[in-house]
Amino acid sequence: MPVALTAAACVTPQRFLDDPLLLVEDGVIAWVGRRAEAEPPKGARTVDFPGAVLAPGFLDVHIHGGAGHDVMSCDAAGFAALENHLARHGVTSYLSTTVTAPVDDTLHALDRLATAIELAEKAPIGELRAQPIGIHLEGPFLSHERRGVHPPEHLQAPSIDLFRRFWEAARGRIRIMTLAPELPGAGELIREAVGRGVCVSLGHSDAGYEAAETSIDAGARHATHTFNAMRPLDHRDPGMIAAVLNDARVCAEIIVDGIHVAPPMVELFLRAKGADGALLVSDAISATGMGDGRWRLGSFEVEVHGGICHGGEGKLAGSVLTLDRAVQNVMAFAHWELQDAVRLATLNPARELNELSNRGTLAPGARADIAVLSPEGEVRQTMVRGE
Repeated sequence: MPVALTAAACVTPQRFLDDPLLLVEDGVIAWVGRRAEAEPPKGARTVDFPGAVLAPGFLDVHIHGGAGHDVMSCDAAGFAALENHLARHGVTSYLSTTVTAPVDDTLHALDRLATAIELAEKAPIGELRAQPIGIHLEGPFLSHERRGVHPPEHLQAPSIDLFRRFWEAARGRIRIMTLAPELPGAGELIREAVGRGVCVSLGHSDAGYEAAETSIDAGARHATHTFNAMRPLDHRDPGMIAAVLNDARVCAEIIVDGIHVAPPMVELFLRAKGADGALLVSDAISATGMGDGRWRLGSFEVEVHGGICHGGEGKLAGSVLTLDRAVQNVMAFAHWELQDAVRLATLNPARELNELSNRGTLAPGARADIAVLSPEGEVRQTMVRGE
């Protein structure tokens, strides 16, 4: 049965529509526009969201877990709990993100994650949970100097042979790969990964400006949690951060929880990258939605206290941020309108993954994955394929 959705407003997010009408049929958007421009088809069920704003479902390309579960060790029940948690916060698609671990453990995790993706692709309409659509390989090709909490004993030099083993274990499901571009062999690995359709991301790196620009010329076009685990920005030694901020070819992640990056720096970052070049991620770990205590991140434990994830040595170890809160924080920290803030969690990540025909926008032919928001960005309901 066709469904007609109405609300106070809609952000597609390319357009802002007041008094919208959105038609859904068989889990796909059939039409979107103003209510005065069309009538619902005969027999359609009308669902009204008074005072609300319709937006695309959010897409989180960097998330390690939530609801008590870590993606590298999740079973079927764990994925169900995580994906229900994500949907409650407006996320309808995500990339399971690994953390550096022994090679064999990573290979086994990639196989399990690929299986979860394949099962999700076959799920019937009506499963109201976020869908895993790929893998973000964060590590092991990272800098020892900027490793964060990634275990140093398991870091690896960039290796095409090892990457191919990861690719085969993941059955081609790796969508983003983070690496440090200054490491020997990084350029060759970037070209190999880009040739397979992987979005290469610069991160966990002590690279200077020139090394970063060389890697961007080689095909890297993404940055992992900008400012965090990078050489600090300096006016005489600008480093990779300046390349990320200056180069329009790079779409840059940022964790907007007010902890990883101070609010004034968030505003500065967004001024530099604009609505087209920034991307919100949660970098959430298993503790998200669970409160303080000791929780897993890959193969090690993280202490969570007061909403801050401590991994030892005074280092942050992921977050307990949700993507809806990140959208709200952008509005508060940078004084952005909801439409532009939503773009950073929808259209931009979908574009990075070449998913725009299917996700990240409210347009005919796209999946009817919809976040129903308050004007302040709070999630009131989430729809997955129109349900």
